[in-house]
Amino acid sequence: MKLHGLVAATHTPFHSDGSLAPEVVPVQASHLAKNGIKSVFITGSTGEGHSLTQQERHSMFKAWAQAGPSHNLTVVAHVGSNCLEDAKILATTAADLGLDAIAMLAPSYYKPGNLDELIECCAHVAAAAPHLPFYYYDIPVLTGVCFSMPEFLAVAAARIPNLAGIKFTNDNLEEFTTCLTMGSHDIPWGIDEKILDALKVGAKGAVGSSYNFAAPLYHKLIAAFEAGDLDTASRLQQQAVSLIEAVAEIGYLGAAKQVMDWQGVPLGPARLPVRTPSAAQLEALRAKIESPILQP
Repeated sequence: MKLHGLVAATHTPFHSDGSLAPEVVPVQASHLAKNGIKSVFITGSTGEGHSLTQQERHSMFKAWAQAGPSHNLTVVAHVGSNCLEDAKILATTAADLGLDAIAMLAPSYYKPGNLDELIECCAHVAAAAPHLPFYYYDIPVLTGVCFSMPEFLAVAAARIPNLAGIKFTNDNLEEFTTCLTMGSHDIPWGIDEKILDALKVGAKGAVGSSYNFAAPLYHKLIAAFEAGDLDTASRLQQQAVSLIEAVAEIGYLGAAKQVMDWQGVPLGPARLPVRTPSAAQLEALRAKIESPILQP
């Protein structure tokens, strides 16, 4: 299994009262498929996974287990939790529902104190779904857990039989480049604003939130890069950065869900402690964003 191309880190849909809205998932899946997305990464950071109950995550797994195959989408379920026993249950659930792979963040309240402890945590969860590819989700800016990813691959490969690779949401391009050269592991890039930098050093896939609402822009960027047109690729990368900055200025997750609503995918508000921008803020954002991005 390889997460090549654009992988959308999907939002979790809520009703206006904040309750889960799994019935929206088929609409999400259709929207993404129409925009050339082949794989999704669910209940991760963009999906507000740590703000969902275990049962809600189970419900999202079930919804995507049905909607994913219907739209030819590979589904990777994030199962990470500060409680590793919960993570194991979610991993087993993902396997039972026939999802394609699992991933996990490091525990971030009681943090692993060294690389060996991190690998032990990952092995503990990966073993609950031994037939599913397992990705470690490295995002130190949110977890506060920061170890060498080349060293992780060198040691973890022997201890996690189903290790597929790393979701590399870490701006250390030197480590990323090294990981790409280590065996056959899959190392999808995780920072949308720097996808061009990752492509230049050999990235084959990227997981990101803005691919939900701006996939056509990134497809053009990748095509320009592959054609050797770096001027166009750089211009499109800067356009993507400007778009992300405009959304992030008023609260990224809540605003991004509203951008999706403008495209015909009603995802509802963000869940506390993440805030949803005010109507006035959203109106100002809409005026900043180029109209083609807002078309359903």
